[in-house]
Amino acid sequence: MKAAIYEGNQTIRIGDCVPVDPSPDEVRIAVAYAGICGTDLHVYHGRMDHRVTMPHVMGHEMSGIVEAVGASVTHLSVGDRVVVMPLISCNQCPACQEGHAHICQRLKFIGIETPGGFQSSVTVPADTVLPIPRALSLQLGALIEPLAVACHDVRIGGVRSGELSVIIGGGPIGALIALVARANGSKVLVAEINPFRLQLLEQMGIDTINPQESDIAAHVNHLTDGAGCDLVFEVTSSAAGARLMTQLPRTRGRIVVVGIFNDPPQVDLHRIFWRELKLFGARVYEREDFEQAIAWAASGKLPLGHLVRDIYPLEMLQEGFRLMESSGGVMKILLNCADDGASSFAKEG
Repeated sequence: MKAAIYEGNQTIRIGDCVPVDPSPDEVRIAVAYAGICGTDLHVYHGRMDHRVTMPHVMGHEMSGIVEAVGASVTHLSVGDRVVVMPLISCNQCPACQEGHAHICQRLKFIGIETPGGFQSSVTVPADTVLPIPRALSLQLGALIEPLAVACHDVRIGGVRSGELSVIIGGGPIGALIALVARANGSKVLVAEINPFRLQLLEQMGIDTINPQESDIAAHVNHLTDGAGCDLVFEVTSSAAGARLMTQLPRTRGRIVVVGIFNDPPQVDLHRIFWRELKLFGARVYEREDFEQAIAWAASGKLPLGHLVRDIYPLEMLQEGFRLMESSGGVMKILLNCADDGASSFAKEG
């Protein structure tokens, strides 16, 4: 059994994975596949060293098979195919007491504050583990976590059939928001500058626009007879995205801020006032979003397989990071964390 171990200073060591026996309220999972996320890149570059304890195993997008359950666990059995909702809440702070455990004031993230899925076996709290149906492959199961992000964003925005949703940013989360919004009956338009992403989105039947070549606000006004779109999702975390997001919605339109802004951006509050716009923050997901993501993925109605560039063996994690940084032609890379090594990826969906 093996693990990809982060030791700081952009160093990954492949070492032994030592299975941990579950406590009464825990589950041990044989990890099948894990997705590399932008958050993992932040960890790799040391930007989250204040949160991790080294040596550290990162990875929070994972699927696998239950190999041991704690004495108090009743909703899972050995052999179940599962995914992990990687949030550990305190259940005591004001946010938790008000039913918002996903934005717990002392929230811990599996793969950041605790060991994650870039290893052959991981032990996690049982209440973070959800079973998946046989209709859903373990490969696509590793996409459930980012898909749940998109389900949460779409639910927070209140997407309705027949509306026009504009997604600013066509990376993995932006693409998933577009797919989920479209599945909910919305017309979608994605603003993106990366040629690979534009081509891939168009292959999935999603309308796109390149803001370096076209005036997005003028285009949206053209599509809506000057009214503006119903809903904007800002996913870029960029100053340009923050400026643009208020220019697109119709009167009483909605804006969902998905991107994480490390520095406060300039936002046109006059436009929010003038058109009575509604501005929402959307952070991670809740259990119902995970359940919805599992249902969408199992339905086969979302072309999720198009997002996966390749599957690497766990030993190639560092190469996966390099590819994500150096190439504009990557949406998602999965790691095969099982002991049998690499696996070719057959496009699904």
